[in-house]
Amino acid sequence: MSNFLKAIFKSRPNRFIAICDIEGEEVKAHVPNTGRCKELLIEGVEVYLKKSNNPKRKTKYSLIFVVNKGVLVSLYSQDANRVVFEGIKEGKIKELQGYDEVLSEKTIDNSRIDIYLKKTSSKEFEDCYCEVKGVTLIKDGIAQFPDAPTERGSKHLRELLKLKKEGHRSVVFFLIQHPAGDFFRPNWENDPIFAETLKEVYEEGVEILVYKSINSLNEVKIDNHSLSFSLDK
Repeated sequence: MSNFLKAIFKSRPNRFIAICDIEGEEVKAHVPNTGRCKELLIEGVEVYLKKSNNPKRKTKYSLIFVVNKGVLVSLYSQDANRVVFEGIKEGKIKELQGYDEVLSEKTIDNSRIDIYLKKTSSKEFEDCYCEVKGVTLIKDGIAQFPDAPTERGSKHLRELLKLKKEGHRSVVFFLIQHPAGDFFRPNWENDPIFAETLKEVYEEGVEILVYKSINSLNEVKIDNHSLSFSLDK
């Protein structure tokens, strides 16, 4: 049995807070996703909240899932890192197999990259920096990132390119957290700078991987099939 509470989404007064209704009781819930999510968080939709036992928290609940197109969509953007990390450790991501060590977060210079992998058993040292982006926006069946302009996202891409030029393998990993998305493209309409930067770093050797999460109230895990993408406008 899951530890989620079913609720109805009412409004989002700011990007961190959602007003929800649990069986007639209005509650505030933290939204662990800084994207706009306007295509998902529509008044009246079904959402699932997780209760916190931390008495110091300003909000008692977190909004983790929303129902869209008949499926559960994960709004917990930071959970994308965990899902990808566990997928790598379990050997479910074929492009990232064969590494002896997998670390969550790695600081280099003034940057912190989500996942760091390295091979120590081979004759030549090999490593890989992997930055994870959770994707929830679906338009016409196509997953797109970002759903709002992100200077931080473009900065991460440039950091990956710098690492690539220094001799490291660099990967930007898009995890589609909406089960309805089976193909990926950058969101040229919402953030042409990010889209153009993604295209540029890809042409310079930064790899792009696209996978999808399998969502349930009991577990969120990675689907071990890579998906196709396009960088065209």
